[in-house]
Amino acid sequence: MVRVEQIVRQMRRAPQNVRYDDLAKVCEEHFGDARQQGTSHAVYPTPWAGDPRVNIQRGRDGKAKTYQVRQVLAAIDRRAREDALDPDGPARDEQEVTDDD
Repeated sequence: MVRVEQIVRQMRRAPQNVRYDDLAKVCEEHFGDARQQGTSHAVYPTPWAGDPRVNIQRGRDGKAKTYQVRQVLAAIDRRAREDALDPDGPARDEQEVTDDD
């Protein structure tokens, strides 16, 4: 099974050649479950104020649309920058807490 980090590296190398299912897997890992699925779009929430979201759509031949791959990468990069500046910010609150913690 392909790991999310490998998919992200492939997305950065060739955003025009990303399978929709792989992009959805990356979005679920970084943004959680889609708010909307089953239609032509899948909409993932983001942690920022207002109502920003990541919206993806299946393109030709089961591939993701290139501009949406780039938008997902930009959102992942933004979240990584913000997490680096504020390690106790919202992303940390979303982590699962286990009995081992």
